[in-house]
Amino acid sequence: MDVELAQLFVNGIAVGSIIALAAVGLTLTNGILRLPNFAHGDFMTLGAYLALLFDTQLLNFIAIPEQKIGAAIALGSILTIAFFLLSEYLIWKPMRNRRANSTTLIIISIGLALFIRNGIIFIWGGGNQNYDLPVQTALDIVGLKIRYNLMIAIGLAVLSVLVLHLLLQYTKIGKAMRAVADDLDLASVSGINVQRVVLWTWIVAGGLTALSGGLYALVQSPRPNMGWFLILPMFASIILGGIGNPYGAIVGALIIGIAQEVSTYWIPTEYKLAIALVVMVLVLLVKPQGLFRGTG
Repeated sequence: MDVELAQLFVNGIAVGSIIALAAVGLTLTNGILRLPNFAHGDFMTLGAYLALLFDTQLLNFIAIPEQKIGAAIALGSILTIAFFLLSEYLIWKPMRNRRANSTTLIIISIGLALFIRNGIIFIWGGGNQNYDLPVQTALDIVGLKIRYNLMIAIGLAVLSVLVLHLLLQYTKIGKAMRAVADDLDLASVSGINVQRVVLWTWIVAGGLTALSGGLYALVQSPRPNMGWFLILPMFASIILGGIGNPYGAIVGALIIGIAQEVSTYWIPTEYKLAIALVVMVLVLLVKPQGLFRGTG
């Protein structure tokens, strides 16, 4: 394989792994809450900027940069979860009580996305930002240049997926989440506390999305429209993997990430987001249910 093509393939795995975390959060809210949340990408951006706040201003007493950025991403994720829960109580729960239709929910989520993005611009400005990290030389592995930050991001993404698997398969709340995603009415009559499942859905989705934003900002400089540009690859990932299927979202994100990065071998970089759109359209035309069984 051509070295440049191999390099793009590795980059695609890295980007796909990071996007997978946010895509899982998006597919959980789609599958369990029946909410196509277009603000999801901007919550991802919010997680990155909150981590930036902790890293550059609030955690300067931590001398080791790697420890500081790790703590910053963790604290930024916790704070982002709080904003997810706040949106649940102020917006989404009242809308569910009023039985708002999907069109209304989509419009509200787009408005929320604009609110978050402009709030970020108001506080941090519209330019690119950078974490307080030293410049490090990329590792040379069989001719491939792999940055240290990229390896950390992939490692944490894989670890997060393993933790998610354990949560969904072996915990009571994880089994309840899967039951609600499969059949809300049956889960309700079976004695499952649906509101508790809703809260845990936001916690898990918020944590994964904020972590995704923090890790993506390690690879690309955080900017206010970062998450908005990633919302299309996220939706393409969950459609490809089957809406509501977290494992399908992971596979879909890896496919989208690799396809986008490898495509730049033949097309200009600015057009790579179109690959996600092409994949999404093809899947909807050929196999609307996705590669794996979804919910709903």
